[in-house]
Amino acid sequence: MLRDEINEAVKTAMKSQDKLKLGTLRMVNSAIKNADIEARGAGKAALGDADILGLLQKLIKQRQESVELYRKGGRQELVEQEEAEIAVIRHFLPQALSEADTNAAITEVIRETGASGMKDMGKVIAALKERYAGRMDFAKASGLVKARLTG
Repeated sequence: MLRDEINEAVKTAMKSQDKLKLGTLRMVNSAIKNADIEARGAGKAALGDADILGLLQKLIKQRQESVELYRKGGRQELVEQEEAEIAVIRHFLPQALSEADTNAAITEVIRETGASGMKDMGKVIAALKERYAGRMDFAKASGLVKARLTG
């Protein structure tokens, strides 16, 4: 389970006294626990691996946005810290799909779901998220799906 893998990495970072990695992993664990509490409040089960992968992608996206802002502000030391945190988090994500694989996956899901127009976009994106959580950039995929369904 991904949760166990992250906890083991925390222990390893503690033993090696890697402060950056330890801090980043503790932040990841905190985000997972907060999401678990939120899910429990909504009557849902604790996060599974697919949900955790989605959360990790969200954390990476937040840091990428921070990197852009820090670059504009000339804060190179903060850029480096955010990029180092991204590298730590990315270690737990599976290999991302290439652009060709993403296109092939979209084509396959559109065919399987019988999607024919924009009204079916939600169905296609949901199927992609179910199958490719953590491996696909859904912001880009959404644009590709929209282009296919309108074109």
